[in-house]
Amino acid sequence: MLQRIIPSSGESLPVIGLGTWQQFDIGASAQERQQLTEVLTQMATHGSRVIDSSPMYGRAEAVVGDLTSHLLIADDFFYATKVWTTGKASGLQQINSSFQKMRRQTMDLLQIHNLVDWQTHLRTLRQLKEEGRIRYIGITHYHRSAHAQLEQVMHEEPIDFVQFNYSIQERHAEQSLLSTAQARGVAVLINEPFETGTLFKRVKGKSLPAWAEDYGINSWSQFFLKYIIAHPAVTCVIPGTSNPKNAVENMEAGNDPLPDEAICRKMLQVLEKL
Repeated sequence: MLQRIIPSSGESLPVIGLGTWQQFDIGASAQERQQLTEVLTQMATHGSRVIDSSPMYGRAEAVVGDLTSHLLIADDFFYATKVWTTGKASGLQQINSSFQKMRRQTMDLLQIHNLVDWQTHLRTLRQLKEEGRIRYIGITHYHRSAHAQLEQVMHEEPIDFVQFNYSIQERHAEQSLLSTAQARGVAVLINEPFETGTLFKRVKGKSLPAWAEDYGINSWSQFFLKYIIAHPAVTCVIPGTSNPKNAVENMEAGNDPLPDEAICRKMLQVLEKL
C-alpha cells in the first residue's frame, strides 16, 4: 500500500485506514465480532494501520480494544480517537476512559471531535503530548460548514492532524482547506469518502468505465477512494465497513497506480453523466 508522510514527524502512514462509526458499535454477538476481527486482519494483511474511533461512536472504542487485544498484531495498528465534551475535567475523564476502552497505554492520535470546546482541549492535549501519553494532536469535523474554522485553527495553532469530509461528490475541501493543510504541514485524515453510502446509490447498476482497470480500479469503492488519495495533501482515508470483502476492496485502492489530474477530471465527468 502507498504511504504518505506525517509532516510534523516524518513518520509514514498507509493511505487507507478504517473508520469505526456505526460498524463497530455492536454488542457481544460472536458472529458480528468475528466478522470485525476479519476486517482488522485483512487490514494488516494489506498493509493498513489506522483505526479511527470516538466516544461519540457508542461502544466502538471498547470493541476496538477488545478485538485488537486478541490479535498478535495489536501493537502494529495506529490508534486514533477523539475527545467530545466540554470542560477540562470532563475532557480528561473522557480521554482516560478512551485509553481504558481501547486498551492503550499510549494513544497515537487524540483529536478534538467536531471542534467541541477546542481551545480548552487543545491545552490538555498538549500537556498529554509532553507527558508522552499521546503522540499526535488533531482536530476534526464532518461538514463543509466547518471548513473555514478548521483552516483558522491551522493558521493559529500548531497541530499534527486535521480530519474532515471530502469525496468525489463533495469537493468543497478542494477550494482551500486541502492546500492550507499542505502549506501548514498538517497531516490530513478524510472522513465520509462515500457520503454515508449515497455515492453507491448514485452508481447502482452502472458499469465502471473501461479505462478504470488501467488504474487498478475494479469497483466503485476503489473509484471513489482513488480520486481522494490522488490529492497529494491527503495522508489517509478512513472508510468504515464491517464487511471483510469490502475492506479488502478498500485497502486495494491504496495501491499504485494513482490517477493523475487529467484522469481525475475524467472521473468527475463519469460521475456527472450518471
